[in-house]
Amino acid sequence: MNSAQWFERAKQVIPGGVNSPVRAFNGVGGTPVYFKSGKGAKVQTEDGTELVDFCGSWGPLILGHARDEVVEAVAKAAADGLSFGANTAKEAEFAELICTLVPEIEMVRLVSSGTEAVMTAIRLARGYTGRNKILKFDGCYHGHTDYMLVASGSGLLTGGISSSAGVSPAATAEVFVAPYNDLAAVQEILKTSGHEIAAVIVEPIAGNMGLVEPAAGFLEGLRAATAECGALLIFDEVINGFRLGPTTFGHMCGIKADITTLGKIIGGGMPIGAIGGSTKIMSCLSPLGPVYQAGTLSGNPVAVAAGMKTIELLRDENPYPCMAELGKQLAEGINRIAAEKGLDLHCARRDGMFTPFFRKAPVRNLADAKACDTKAHARYFHHMLDAGFYTPPSAFEVAFISAAHTEEHIDAFLEAFGKM
Repeated sequence: MNSAQWFERAKQVIPGGVNSPVRAFNGVGGTPVYFKSGKGAKVQTEDGTELVDFCGSWGPLILGHARDEVVEAVAKAAADGLSFGANTAKEAEFAELICTLVPEIEMVRLVSSGTEAVMTAIRLARGYTGRNKILKFDGCYHGHTDYMLVASGSGLLTGGISSSAGVSPAATAEVFVAPYNDLAAVQEILKTSGHEIAAVIVEPIAGNMGLVEPAAGFLEGLRAATAECGALLIFDEVINGFRLGPTTFGHMCGIKADITTLGKIIGGGMPIGAIGGSTKIMSCLSPLGPVYQAGTLSGNPVAVAAGMKTIELLRDENPYPCMAELGKQLAEGINRIAAEKGLDLHCARRDGMFTPFFRKAPVRNLADAKACDTKAHARYFHHMLDAGFYTPPSAFEVAFISAAHTEEHIDAFLEAFGKM
């Protein structure tokens, strides 16, 4: 059976045929691709084709698909037992490793997804401060809990909606929304309502309206403004964490968030999430404190094994400079070709992360991202797919270069892009 046949079959028993909306290709059109296997930088599809993958399971596969050492760690852990619902030594070792590599994190609680990590972080902030309201940013995505689906991005943008049915007005009433990179708007909200706000949550580098970097002074301003009004600062580093170095982006730029959420890379391709912060704040979580959180599969031994081996390899091998150089070559190549062809396009990049925005002006926030030509992006996506390259099937996502990519992959990508 090919991808089209599998999709028709899936639609009979899975809503929309997919288990996550962006996989439906609604943002780019056409039939979703079904993957069969992957190794290194490449995946094999149910259509019998091979693709160079620049999506990387939306970020976790920073070492590429099925890295031997990670697979071996998973196999060993699975052979010892898939799940216990009880404590394991690896949980403690993994937490120690995260705390060592991210000194701002003194304690960490493992969960099963980035969404769950954010949900817990918000509850923890509310319980710690005794306040109820939250401030988030338009275009930043923090999972699909009710109060985080207010003017959020990623799959919701692809679907052409700004919120979700089933979200109660009571949940949205407790959330302020400001434009990303607009520090003045944040300061104005905090000036009038700061005493009600438990936390400001932000993707330090936005990744769900495409790759949008923080403006100079933006994150520093958030740190100062939240400290002044007594609100906590939450860095959602589900994408950023361990992406640019063997630590968090907050640590790399010297800004200490009160709570940090992690996911994706720290699971090495297995489902995982984490919340970290100071001992004082984290001690508010049960069983030490009054903020309840629990999960049968939290600290799952197979996920911990995959994540721990991935982080150890990132720490020891340091593939980051190479990924950054490949990212530079790719983005500069895209921008050069776009200029030669007169395309309204520029490629945003931060080290091994990139997004081709189909407009010439820089993208600083959600309004800018929405002004991009999504139809042009769809043409780009399918052109590159036909040429043997898999990129995110959404104009509002980030593409990733992994440690398994080579200069040959970048050169071939640019050659194919030049024929668009």
